[in-house]
Amino acid sequence: MKQKISVTELSEGLRQGRQIKLVDVRSADEYASGHAAQAINVPLEQLEARLDDLGDQTIALLCQSGRRAEMACDVLDEHHHSLLIVEGGTQAWEREGKPMVRASSSRWSLERQVRLAAGLIVLTASALALTVDIKWLFLSAFVGAGLTIAGLTNFCGMGLLFSKLPWNQPRRSGRMVQEAHS
Repeated sequence: MKQKISVTELSEGLRQGRQIKLVDVRSADEYASGHAAQAINVPLEQLEARLDDLGDQTIALLCQSGRRAEMACDVLDEHHHSLLIVEGGTQAWEREGKPMVRASSSRWSLERQVRLAAGLIVLTASALALTVDIKWLFLSAFVGAGLTIAGLTNFCGMGLLFSKLPWNQPRRSGRMVQEAHS
């Protein structure tokens, strides 16, 4: 059975010293763009391979909004006895003004940036193919092929290029933890 916990209940339990390990199951890029203070990153696709990293204490699973945390709970259910799903995920954590850690300037994950750029390129090329010249379809095909190769090989050239952009660079100075607003 999936047991859910609100951000308020989780925060209060942590404040009282309850031994709860926060596990963020988003990708490393999403995690770097902003995660709950104290959370460790174990991406959903790595969970089964990293069971030993989780220990025996209660685990509170976080993702962006809660869906991947539920999937993670399904994966871990037979391996771990005490699992909690944080309702609303990292979005709820941040909405409630809880401390966040940001390792990059961007609040968007690389994956989201690539999806937006690829979608805009395909949309623009398709519009140009309809209104200017049919040869613009080759650009859409090129982007589609790139996304297919990225899915098959787990190497994304556009993601690599975007990772070099200034807003995706790790912060080099100043505090990385944003304190709670209240």
